[in-house]
Amino acid sequence: MSPPTSVIFRTGNIITTGRTSLEKSNQELLNSLRQNFEDAASRATGQQLSWIEARGGTYYAPGAEEPDGLSEERTEYDITVKLFYLPGVPLSKRRDHTREALQHVLRELRVPSIDLLIISFPNISFDAEDHSPDTEPTPAEVDEWAETYQALEALQLEGQIKRIGLSEFGVARLLKLLPRTTIKPSVDQINVRDCCVVPKPLIQFAKEQKIELLTHNDCTNILPSSALQSLLQENHHAAFGDFKNIEPQWVVKYTAVIQDRGVVENKGYFAMAKINIDGV
Repeated sequence: MSPPTSVIFRTGNIITTGRTSLEKSNQELLNSLRQNFEDAASRATGQQLSWIEARGGTYYAPGAEEPDGLSEERTEYDITVKLFYLPGVPLSKRRDHTREALQHVLRELRVPSIDLLIISFPNISFDAEDHSPDTEPTPAEVDEWAETYQALEALQLEGQIKRIGLSEFGVARLLKLLPRTTIKPSVDQINVRDCCVVPKPLIQFAKEQKIELLTHNDCTNILPSSALQSLLQENHHAAFGDFKNIEPQWVVKYTAVIQDRGVVENKGYFAMAKINIDGV
């Protein structure tokens, strides 16, 4: 039997473990994975078990653990998921990756649906001057966005997500994408680190289109291959010694907030990467 060619990395709930921080999302992800690897390795050592599990064509690191899920009824929560498509991954993989990432979150939280799924495209960032001719999207870019967006529309029609969100879309991008959608996005999440304030044209356009504007401080490339490879090669992660040519495919971040108290009960990450096994 051929060895697995992909691996799913899991942080678990970083709220209960105290691994959440004010760090940027890329550092929070890497540090949370590192700590979860160490915790899983420590538990496995005492039981003389491997903490990396192979199922089908995929490794799971740590291996499958029974998730606790949420402590209260589903209706008590507002669950937001942000899916990062990573650079270099073919567009043809997006639909499968979207469903796969969402299913991991649904299993982790033990829920049938989420409230909001925000997607982050690779290699685009918010530009306060996005209404200028210099930032006009190319037809190829618009085709990419539209094809990807269709996967989210299908998930909403199936009842797995209630609302769709975009990330880093200014007026120029929205003007091109909206005519290609059947279900309009409910949210546009932008990084205002560089310009500090949301441009007035975008505020007005979002109001007209009934799109809620949110801000974030996530990184454009949340998991570079070099950063993941470096993490796996650390001395205390000898279990990954045979993993070569790590190619991250997607990262998903999820947050479950108890609505009436505004308390984050569950937050974590999953990441999927393609791998080659040394000697194979």
